[in-house]
Amino acid sequence: MNVTKIISIVLLIASLALGYYLVDSVKSEIDEKQLIADREAAVIEKLKLIREAETVYLEVHGNYTSDWNKLINFVKNGRYPIIQRKERVVTLSYGADSSIVTFDTLGIISAKERIFKATHNVNAANDGIFQKYLVAIGKEVKQGNQAYVLNQNGKDVTHKFRRNGTVTRQESLFEGQQVTKGDLLMTLEETKFDPNVDIDRLAYVPGYEDVKFDIYAAEVDKSGALVDVIEVVNPKPFDPTRKEDADAKNRKPLRFGSKTDVTTSGNWE
Repeated sequence: MNVTKIISIVLLIASLALGYYLVDSVKSEIDEKQLIADREAAVIEKLKLIREAETVYLEVHGNYTSDWNKLINFVKNGRYPIIQRKERVVTLSYGADSSIVTFDTLGIISAKERIFKATHNVNAANDGIFQKYLVAIGKEVKQGNQAYVLNQNGKDVTHKFRRNGTVTRQESLFEGQQVTKGDLLMTLEETKFDPNVDIDRLAYVPGYEDVKFDIYAAEVDKSGALVDVIEVVNPKPFDPTRKEDADAKNRKPLRFGSKTDVTTSGNWE
């Protein structure tokens, strides 16, 4: 074997090795980015759950809590009143329209049910004569699906769902029955979070065994009025480029809320 052939074989082997190294490096980088994306998706989902739990806690107790044990106990054992808001539009004697709003307590449910599931009332969009429902109880529907038909001023009008969910209840209405704008027609139930999530680990960042979210809740003075604020932050980002001193909010560690402003928005939104 002459020198030329030896050199050619050596170069071929080197080229193959370099090619493998480059492909493996690119694949490793892609795998690492996907791993970070997957872990951050899990963190965002946990932050959304914590945010919902804190929002419901505020509705019941009048304030947020920075005590994880209190929040966990509330999710597991708390109670929540279901209040129905109804609005009627009436015409006053001088011709102007006025809204009359009433509130009725329909019952009490568990805080976990309120947090993990959303109940959406489907109310009559206008005054009219009821014709028919276009879905059955137990049917899963999406926003934009056809919901019911009202005869309005002699014309049948099909109304659509504005939320996603499963139809759990329908009012007993007969064809030809008069309904008023705001009357309750149906109830939808939407599952927002995995019901099998471990509530006892609510405080822990997904992907770590012993890292807890940083949580802050307080009342702050805003223009002479005390308001409730909350902030929850992942203290140990999986993405090494996420820094507290980053100029862009969405490049800071994943979080929702603020220590100074009345907001619960997440920096991933």
